[in-house]
Order: sequence, then structure tokens, then C-alpha cells
Amino acid sequence: MKGRIISINVSNKKGEKKTPIQEATVFENKGIGGDAHASSEWHRQVSLLGIESIKKMQDKGLDVKPGDFAENITTEGIDLLKLPIGTRLRIGKDVLGEVSQIGKECHTRCAIYQQAGDCVMPIEGIFIRVLKGGLIKVGDDIIVMERKPLDYYLTDIENRPY
Repeated sequence: MKGRIISINVSNKKGEKKTPIQEATVFENKGIGGDAHASSEWHRQVSLLGIESIKKMQDKGLDVKPGDFAENITTEGIDLLKLPIGTRLRIGKDVLGEVSQIGKECHTRCAIYQQAGDCVMPIEGIFIRVLKGGLIKVGDDIIVMERKPLDYYLTDIENRPY
């Protein structure tokens, strides 16, 4: 399965809409440089949401765009909800991520929820841990990598073909 990056989004503070940028450096076991959510302290280092989900909200009459749901990467062409935890994604030429969470609990109702009575990020967004960093750009491919047997991940750690 293959998709692409529609938008890369960052913010200085947690809990706010993100601003689109054209390219970003993604740091191993941390996240996107310059984003408030980047941290090695947790498993939700980078968030992804499909443009298809954003279009659902636009169809409800909302004036929303990539980054408004606080997602780091807006994707196109991948059914993110069909990716089980542990699925690996190649993003751009260098970045390797692993799905670590699907959806999230929304503790406070964001402005989008207040407007529409609904929000797609808690249900349709996913999160990844960054296994290998690098540069990503808008338009880069996102490739869902072939799943390997469990013993592949438990052995030969030094020589894995990332």
C-alpha cells in the first residue's frame, strides 16, 4: 500500500492547530523538529491523519484544512485505520516509523468539536514512534512495509534492513 504526504504540520504548543510547512527533519525516537509533541518520553511522537478524514468534516460544512486537527502529517491514499499497531511505514526516502496507537482519548473538547459536535482525529488519527529519522517533504511517498514475523523483530537487531 502506498500513499503520499499532503501536508507537514507543526506547532509550538500542545493543544493548538498546527501550521503547514514544506519540509521537516524527523528525529529518531523523538518526532518532528520544532513540534511541541516531539518527545522521546512517549509513543505518540508523530501523528497522521488522512485528507479523506478532513474532507468528511468539510462535507459537514466546516472550514477546515490540514493541520487544523493538530496532526503532524496529513496523508492521502492510505487507509490509516486498517494499519495494525506495529505496522512499519517508510516516509520519504529515509524515515521509518512504527504505528504505536490508533485514535486517542480526547480529554478536552477542541474548537473543531465545539463547532461541529464531532472531531475525526480521536477516531481516525494514528500515531507512530520514529525508528529512523531523516528529512521529509510535502509530496513524498509513504509506503506501508511488508509485515515480518515476530522473530524477525526479536533477532539480528543490528543488521535490520531499514
